[in-house]
This record gives sequence, C-alpha cells and structure tokens, in this order.
Amino acid sequence: MPRTPVPSIGSAFLIAAVISLASTSEAGEACLGVKDKGIWTDLDAKVQVDLPKGLTKRRVRATNDDKHHVLVLWADGFPVKAYPTPLRDGDRSELAELIDPDNTRALADDEAAKALGDRDDDGIPDPLDVLLGATKTALNGDAYTEGYVSMSYPNGDVPRTMGVCTDVIVRSLRNAGLDLQKALHDDIARAPRAYPMVKGKGDPSIDQRRVATLLPYFERHLEAHTAALDDAKDPYRPGDIIFMDTFPSRSGPDHIGIISNRVDDQGLPLVINNWTDGTVTTEMDLLTFVPVTHRFRLVTRP
Repeated sequence: MPRTPVPSIGSAFLIAAVISLASTSEAGEACLGVKDKGIWTDLDAKVQVDLPKGLTKRRVRATNDDKHHVLVLWADGFPVKAYPTPLRDGDRSELAELIDPDNTRALADDEAAKALGDRDDDGIPDPLDVLLGATKTALNGDAYTEGYVSMSYPNGDVPRTMGVCTDVIVRSLRNAGLDLQKALHDDIARAPRAYPMVKGKGDPSIDQRRVATLLPYFERHLEAHTAALDDAKDPYRPGDIIFMDTFPSRSGPDHIGIISNRVDDQGLPLVINNWTDGTVTTEMDLLTFVPVTHRFRLVTRP
C-alpha cells in the first residue's frame, strides 16, 4: 500500500468533521458500530475495542473505505480499530488528535479487500476481524465441554453454549471469512502426509477441534511469527493465534488461544481462550506462566 496519503474529497470532509466536533463530545461509544459479516451478529452491539495506550499522530495512519463505510486506524502498520462512517460523536472525539488529511488515505472501491486483506469483504482487515470474532466468543462465554459432537459441513459448529479451546479459533477465523473446518478438511485431502495423526480421509466433526491437527495447517497456510514475548521487531498483536504448552513433560503444544487487545498490569497481552473443565471462554492472563510454542496471523493471500 502506498505510504503517501491521497485524501479524497470524502476524506477531507471526514477529517473536518472529526476536528469540528472534538470539543463537543468526550464520551466514547458503547460499541464498535461497524457492520461485521461474521459470527453471532446479536453480540455486535456489545463489541468495543480500546485503542492502545500512547498512540500519537506520528505512529498512526487511517484508511477511509467509502464502499463499506468504514474508517480503519492503523498503528505501526497494524490495524487497531475500525469505525463506521459517517463517524459518531464519540469516535470523532477519539480520533481528533490522531488523524488529519496528511495521514488519511481514501481507498478505491476495487482495492479495499485486496489492499487491506479482507476475506469476507466487510471493510475490516483480517487480523482485526479475528480479534472481533474472539471478543464475541468471550462475550458469549460458552462453557468448556469436551466430547465428540457430530456437526454439519461446511460451516459446522458445536452449539454456542459449549466449546473447547479450538472452538475459539474456529469461530474467530470464521468471523474473518475463513471456514477452518472446510479449509483443514480440504488440506488433509490434498496433503495427507502432512497430517500423520489423521486416520483415513479425516473427520470434519473433530479434526479442527484438535490442537495437534491444527498446527500443520497453520504452518502451511498462515503467516508465522516468533513465539518470543520480547522481540521488539515482531511484537505480539491483537488477533494473533498462539499455540501453548501446558504440559512441558509432553511433546508439542496442547492448548490454543487468541491474543486480546487488552493487557495485564505488566503490559503483557491477555489471551482469549477456553481453558479447561469448569471455565468459560474469556480473557486470561496466561503469558505470565504458560509457554508459547508457535504464533500465527491470518493474512489474505492471492
């Protein structure tokens, strides 16, 4: 994407509206307000994203997508929040000190999905869409429930009142337009040797619900990032998918979750996950004591 901003007339009016209302509204908005094509639209009115602390105009840029009526704020080259346009009063107040015509670019209708990486064509970049899906799973709060459940195919899912750690991932990726159930099943058929743990042609009711089966798919098809927590060149981002090792005495990861946009008192991101028996899907402070073995990010590929 070009670095030089090319604001359109629509962008200029948008920025003017941000500045003119900056002093009239200090209250934030109760929900994100964008039209998300993903899962569980009944929860959209409860989804909100807090901006990272310490943002400055120098660190951010914005893209204005008239086709989807969405403005996306990017920090350090990563999408951190989406806003509906026309902007609401609370959004204008939040953005007043961050964006102006020099760091805002208007997207042409035919470039929005390709330029941002937007599988489901709703104007929300994929990594941010994954975060919104994970946020919905936490709001839904399904109870940890093990066991085989026969489900439909494609786009199959267990009842939303139940789930395990892998169901958080399936649902979050589906919010961004990736049906992991089908994608994994297709990949097993294409490359069975990559999945030695799968018997025969696989089972679309259980394969995507097993951590060990997901790892080869992610290694083959998602963008890999360092598992180290302290790599300044490759920091953890909201929406990243992490594999964890809760039993170091055993070989390989056995748990999985999604990095939240919220952090603990040490500055480490919380993890949206469904932990174990007796828990529900929620944000947890896991990175202080659970080793991460792998980290991936959903990026649209041609």
